[in-house]
Amino acid sequence: MPRSYPLEVTRNIGIMAHIDAGKTTTTERILFYTGRKHRIGEVDEGTTEMDWMDQEKERGITITSAATTCFWREHCINIIDTPGHVDFTAEVERSLRVLDGSVAIFCGVGGVEPQSETVWHQADRYRIPRIAYVNKMDRNAADMFRTVEMMKDRLQANAVPIQIPVGSEENFKGVVDLITMKAYIWNEEDMGAKYEIQDIPEEILEEARIHRLELLEAVASEDEKLLEKYLEGEELTVDEIKYGIRKAVLNVSMFPVLCGSSAKNKGVQPLLDAIVDYLPSPIDVPPIEGENPKSGKKEKRKADDKGPFSALAFKVVSDSDVGKVIFIRVYSGSLKTSDSIYNATRQVNERISRILQMHANKRKQIQEIYSGDIVAVIGPKETFTGDTLCDKKSSILLESMDFPEPVISVAIEPKTEEEREKLTDTLKRMEEEDPTIQVTSNEETGQRIISGMGELHLEVIIDRMMREYGVEANVGKPMVAYKETITRNGRARGKYIRQSGGKGQYGDALLKLEPLPRGEGFQFENKAPADQVPEEFVSSVQSGARGASENGPLSGYPVTDIKVILLGGSFHEVDSSKIAFEIAGSIAFTDAVKQCKPTLLEPIMEAQIVVPSEYLGKVLGDLNARRAQIHEVENRINGEAIILDVPLAEMFNYATQIRSLTQGRGFYSMEFSSYDIAPDSVIDEIVSIRKMYGLVRS
Repeated sequence: MPRSYPLEVTRNIGIMAHIDAGKTTTTERILFYTGRKHRIGEVDEGTTEMDWMDQEKERGITITSAATTCFWREHCINIIDTPGHVDFTAEVERSLRVLDGSVAIFCGVGGVEPQSETVWHQADRYRIPRIAYVNKMDRNAADMFRTVEMMKDRLQANAVPIQIPVGSEENFKGVVDLITMKAYIWNEEDMGAKYEIQDIPEEILEEARIHRLELLEAVASEDEKLLEKYLEGEELTVDEIKYGIRKAVLNVSMFPVLCGSSAKNKGVQPLLDAIVDYLPSPIDVPPIEGENPKSGKKEKRKADDKGPFSALAFKVVSDSDVGKVIFIRVYSGSLKTSDSIYNATRQVNERISRILQMHANKRKQIQEIYSGDIVAVIGPKETFTGDTLCDKKSSILLESMDFPEPVISVAIEPKTEEEREKLTDTLKRMEEEDPTIQVTSNEETGQRIISGMGELHLEVIIDRMMREYGVEANVGKPMVAYKETITRNGRARGKYIRQSGGKGQYGDALLKLEPLPRGEGFQFENKAPADQVPEEFVSSVQSGARGASENGPLSGYPVTDIKVILLGGSFHEVDSSKIAFEIAGSIAFTDAVKQCKPTLLEPIMEAQIVVPSEYLGKVLGDLNARRAQIHEVENRINGEAIILDVPLAEMFNYATQIRSLTQGRGFYSMEFSSYDIAPDSVIDEIVSIRKMYGLVRS
């Protein structure tokens, strides 16, 4: 069966923004005006199509990215609506990894907010073409041009308006299209479905001319022929302007800025036009790169239905009805239901039993998929987030995804012994779904430790576990995910020798440990002569050392930012084995790390707190008591913005505190920045508590 829509009229886009900028509201209007749904859903009422989880409806925020497909001007638009809260930034990361373009939404009042910066830089990393949409232009103090200047200043983005607002705040009624120099005025009585195209109001005509001149200069600089025509004083046509904008967007050298008020149903149709006109199709972006698993050579796959199949699994969902659902982006080739496919990441064959086109949590079964498609498949058992699916005869390994490490943990244990197996199964399924969830076991206490990206992340994990999976468990209070590191070099020898009458066990490894800069993690280097430690046992020593690093000598937390060097050892022709060398590596690491003056690392958060000016002194005083390092206090339209770094341990339940200090008018956001050495007083307290509960290995 041939594809329904050619590649050139396909758009794979994401909607990204800071929390509460209006992503889901905008997506709901897009679905309404494209005819995908017949009633507009509202976030405040919990009736949106894309926020389908109970937790999303109750909290009024997006937690999981949701995919859908709609059609505009005979173009097929695949949309992924992503979360705005920093705790769910992994959802944004894996969505951006597979998208061709994106719409970045900014609040007309808040402008460029912290998570706006985070998602923008994520998109920078993948060089994703973007258009910007300044939302909430009907709000008090909304200012499109201030937001554009913030984009230039904070994001280093070449932001160029292609619209300006008609009216402001509660009198906002439409936009001026700077390309056609016409005003689009929306009717209030028909949910924004219709608008009138009028001449530009006289009072903003001069302002429109000024901004159009800036647009023309930006467009002309992107193309030699347009520049020559522009410099000769000739008028650029509408088609030429659109061509120049599209070329600049595809080059990621310019970001057109539109404006509107999605909640008031104004500005969405021109946004859809801009998605079609300026964002890329799969054939407009460079071919995906990977490597040949056998030769290691770099290879490319261009968007071609007749090419060898290649796809990336970017999301896994556990469904109670159908089991494991895997979201994939197809980069080349085609695939039918019941086809066999090769997982190049795990080197296993998989079978596709069903192919689904997704609309949030609703699904439609289809029989075949092609290059450029974003769909879900059922059938693969061994496929996880970041895996490459491809044709085995022309296998390729695409670049996977990196996710931040969790910084906060909570202990959990089943209420009854009967619940233990259910808890184990549930946590395994949730780990498969969310790469930022880590589950470990504490051997001394028998508790499971769930680690996540923040308090809200943990709340949602626990809530889903109990509500969706019916697990009954006792849950502890959130804890900071500390780490350990070393501050000087050290070395030790680990020997494991066992004789039991028959074949014995013999392993001997000499390790040297060196501290690494922050964020470098665990590194291993082999310098041992082959006649001391044969090559077949080197990986076993590394495995033993890495395993031992999960339980540091100071407080039982994982050891990080450490380089392990295998210097030498010895082996026995008969008794040496991989398990013996793994144990030897573990012994050597454990003894060596004690010599390296270990210390404790605590997670430091980058935060922004916005408060009314009259409460600034009170809030700053409270932050100083929390060991915060204030970098800047910036005057904003909506108050004073405090930019700071602060230890995560000092920010538990801060939402309650900031409301108390500002009579409910202050708000904050924060995200993980780095790990840093904790003060001696904190180290002493943590170590004594861990020892008291028997959490430190003797």
